[in-house]
Amino acid sequence: MGQLIHIGFGNIVNTAKIVAIVSPDSAPVKRLIQKAKEEGRAVDATQGRKTKAVLIMENGQAVLSALLPETIANRAQAEKVEEDEA
Repeated sequence: MGQLIHIGFGNIVNTAKIVAIVSPDSAPVKRLIQKAKEEGRAVDATQGRKTKAVLIMENGQAVLSALLPETIANRAQAEKVEEDEA
């Protein structure tokens, strides 16, 4: 199992399963989110806040987060650096 990172409000994901971290502002990503919700593949980890990042997982799930994509990416990079140092 890969490293786990906090994506806000006590929610954690496995970094080894993340394919992409994208902003939800573009029309294609909005369509992807809508389709994932319809098919039951969306995981809403925003706690009712505005979605600021969408994590696309290996299995096709879309995880919605209230944290910025940059914040999540920085946390993932920090975990990788700590792992490399150990």
